[in-house]
Amino acid sequence: MFFTKGHGTGNDFVIISDPDGVLSLTPSRVAELCDRRFGIGADGVLRVVRAAKDPDGVAFAADAEWFMDYRNSDGSVAEMCGNGVRVFARFLVANGLATPGAEGLPVATRAGVVVAVVEGDSIRVHMRSPRVYAASTATVGPLTFPGVAVDCGNPHLVCGVHDGLDLSSLDLTAAPGFDQGLFGQGVNVEFVVPGDPVEGADLHVSMRVHERGSGETLSCGSGALAVGAAALRDAGLATGVVAVDVLGGRLTVTHDEAGRWWLAGPAVLVAKGELLG
Repeated sequence: MFFTKGHGTGNDFVIISDPDGVLSLTPSRVAELCDRRFGIGADGVLRVVRAAKDPDGVAFAADAEWFMDYRNSDGSVAEMCGNGVRVFARFLVANGLATPGAEGLPVATRAGVVVAVVEGDSIRVHMRSPRVYAASTATVGPLTFPGVAVDCGNPHLVCGVHDGLDLSSLDLTAAPGFDQGLFGQGVNVEFVVPGDPVEGADLHVSMRVHERGSGETLSCGSGALAVGAAALRDAGLATGVVAVDVLGGRLTVTHDEAGRWWLAGPAVLVAKGELLG
């Protein structure tokens, strides 16, 4: 089995090409691939399969040829991955599996079809519109952080960090506590602090994230989207651009005048190899 390794702002993936959907990716196999000492090492696996050949993708086959079958590093299935879909699109184009049209490249996910636009080193994706829908809290050790629940096709909890508390001081080696009743399938938790103004953005924030099924990662694309939606709402802005700094770089979230939500950032393929055994 051949693989490609890629990342988006440090959120890294093992990419497996399986156009006809013949490979069996069990949770244990995915976990083995993502193990950073005994496997290749990654935050998750992207299986590249034609939508018509996958039971979770077939409903989208009329709108997108390719389905992103995304698995977290613990082997669990996820609905959406914002960094993953950009890396997925990069893989398709780099390997001649798709050519972006004038309106972009459609990619099917478990959360629906998104459209990727390749712009040199950066790829921006027209994402599903995020929905900010409930107040909640997260706990890290003895600390409690107020936040808001945001549905980006997958669940997020965006929490502001108290004034004076250094974002880097949070211990995210274990999953933050959260409301199990509100997030019955688990949740990705983002911790956010405001940043100084940056050129080209209406708002600027920094975040750290603990991802459901993967632990703390250097970046989370759908998490950045959730953070951007919460930041614009809190600022009273109907549209705008939010620069979101993550540990692995910077992502940009845009809500445009047409009501579309965009996630933009780098998507890089770094290596190819063959799995032995």
